[in-house]
Amino acid sequence: MGIDDLVNKGKDLYEQNKDKVEDALNSDQAEQVSDNVLDAAAGFVKKLTPDSVDEKIDGVRDSIDGKIGND
Repeated sequence: MGIDDLVNKGKDLYEQNKDKVEDALNSDQAEQVSDNVLDAAAGFVKKLTPDSVDEKIDGVRDSIDGKIGND
């Protein structure tokens, strides 16, 4: 089985369970997990960059957060 076969199986599996996947991504649990991950990533990047870009980092974090979870 090649990589193309695995990708196609993954696509088929997603299509068969598309509603369940979308429900999971819009759940309270996904919101909590995504908030924790995004907060940690933003905090890490802020430690590496000058304070002058903190606002931009927060904007990117909020934009991504708006696409995952239910808040």
